[in-house]
Amino acid sequence: MDTVLGLVRTALPVFLALALGVLCRRKQLLSREGIDTLKKVAVDIALPAVVIGALATAEYTGKSLILPLVIFLAGCLGLLLGKVLCKKLKMPGTLTPFLMCGFEGGMLGYALFGLLYPGESMSAFALIDLGQAFFCFTIYKALLTGSNRSMKTMVKDCFSTPVVWGVIAGLLLGATGLYGWLTKIGLGSVITACTDFISAPTSMLILLSVGYDLDVKGLLQKDTLKTVALRLAVMGCMLAVILLINSFFPIVHTGAMVLAFMLPAPYVVPIFADRPEERKQVSSALSAMTAVTLAVFAVMCVFA
Repeated sequence: MDTVLGLVRTALPVFLALALGVLCRRKQLLSREGIDTLKKVAVDIALPAVVIGALATAEYTGKSLILPLVIFLAGCLGLLLGKVLCKKLKMPGTLTPFLMCGFEGGMLGYALFGLLYPGESMSAFALIDLGQAFFCFTIYKALLTGSNRSMKTMVKDCFSTPVVWGVIAGLLLGATGLYGWLTKIGLGSVITACTDFISAPTSMLILLSVGYDLDVKGLLQKDTLKTVALRLAVMGCMLAVILLINSFFPIVHTGAMVLAFMLPAPYVVPIFADRPEERKQVSSALSAMTAVTLAVFAVMCVFA
């Protein structure tokens, strides 16, 4: 009975928020402009507060610093495998290889991890997302937007993102020991109170936005299912290797790693589609990946 109640307590808020997002779209309770505004509040204001709080309180050791590098290399390998396999299997669309790597930590990962492990520090997921952010803002975005972009432009784009500044602020507080010193003089709790207050609505805002954008009609299309199956195969193989390494050389929270590699590809990919047909195809694939993530989340709720 306790297990069932725990599952309902963890999973029901997620599916309720998603359902409210779908309802807001169908009943036009929120316009596209309104949901885009909520996304900006979540990603540009609330999420940086989550990241600052997580990285400020993280425990920095040699092992923990290896983790972002592992995730960065996994992203590079996933992109390489994606390009090779999509060509071999004649997968449609020029953007399909970019759906085989990376994961949507900002718009989904933090929200689900916080619900799965409410008693644990968000730093377990934040260190994974640190490597993901480094990969996405360098190699991934450079190839996604084309090779004609200068290094100066890419750096400027990177540092114009509030989440990146949240990462920098969190690392400065945590890795330097500044947060520990502030805690000793009583100011650490003030920072924590501020970040907790600002980040409180993050999960609801993000999941409401995800629900609003879910494309239910495109979930069972043949090309969509092939794309999702290939991503699961690529990400699953890399996850298995990392967990095998982790069993001998522990560097990561297992639940956080499983969740990260079961997340959908970055939601930003459809923006770079040149044709409406491809944009619809990528959006359908991302919706299907989100459905798979939620199914995995429901299973993880039982064990978490």
